Amino acid sequence: MNPENIVNLKLHPIHDGHFTKSCKAQLDRTGVLVIENFLSSDTVLFLQGEARDVRPLAFFCHQNHNVYLLDSDPSLPKGHVRNLEQVSDKGCVPHDQIPDDSPLRTLYEWPDFRVFLESVLDVPVFPYADTLSSININYYEKGLQLGWHYDNASFAITLMVQAAEEGGEFEYLEKVRNQEAGEQGYTDTEAVIKGSLKPKKLKMGEGALVLFRGRNSLHRVAPVASERARILVTLNFNTEPGVMLSELARMTFFGRIV
Repeated sequence: MNPENIVNLKLHPIHDGHFTKSCKAQLDRTGVLVIENFLSSDTVLFLQGEARDVRPLAFFCHQNHNVYLLDSDPSLPKGHVRNLEQVSDKGCVPHDQIPDDSPLRTLYEWPDFRVFLESVLDVPVFPYADTLSSININYYEKGLQLGWHYDNASFAITLMVQAAEEGGEFEYLEKVRNQEAGEQGYTDTEAVIKGSLKPKKLKMGEGALVLFRGRNSLHRVAPVASERARILVTLNFNTEPGVMLSELARMTFFGRIV
């Protein structure tokens, strides 16, 4: 598929400097950029069918973790927010099982798309060096969720392929902590988790491209409550070449390291 038929370029002219600057300004100001209808309607339908076809290849994982994605701190009480347990579970089809002719590969490898991403993110982007991590199709089926957490990476790039009919909302609150300054935001983090501080809900339709800075923004995917799954593609890049996802992370998310 021609990359210029994958992206809705009439609505989103990624080659235009004014459009790129507008996207960058939005991301810099709010920490999140949602470009609705980024993918053409034909591409969305194709990817939904492709996701159904490769669903039997998905590896489903279950994780217990805290919001900081760190080992528990024994110097703090068990009920401290630093040690509160969250649950994440999802299915994932890794990069090496994405069909060779998939529009996902075409888009990921399209130089013009990478130039756009680099301009908006203001960093260089490189694919993962391992065979599993660059493109992932993620399945949140009924009862599955992504627990509250902060990202280790400075940015995330996703495509919404299929929305759940009920549940599966992306909830977040920006600038809760300041990792760079060593401020962990324990008070507000606990308030969000326990429900006394209301998070925002990020609306994203099928075909949306989402750029999100989650290192300091607390976020989760709420449990899916419908038979229709939430299917999300992550387009994973690094800011340096030659980086591989750790073997532990590959075993956790994919059930194998190669």
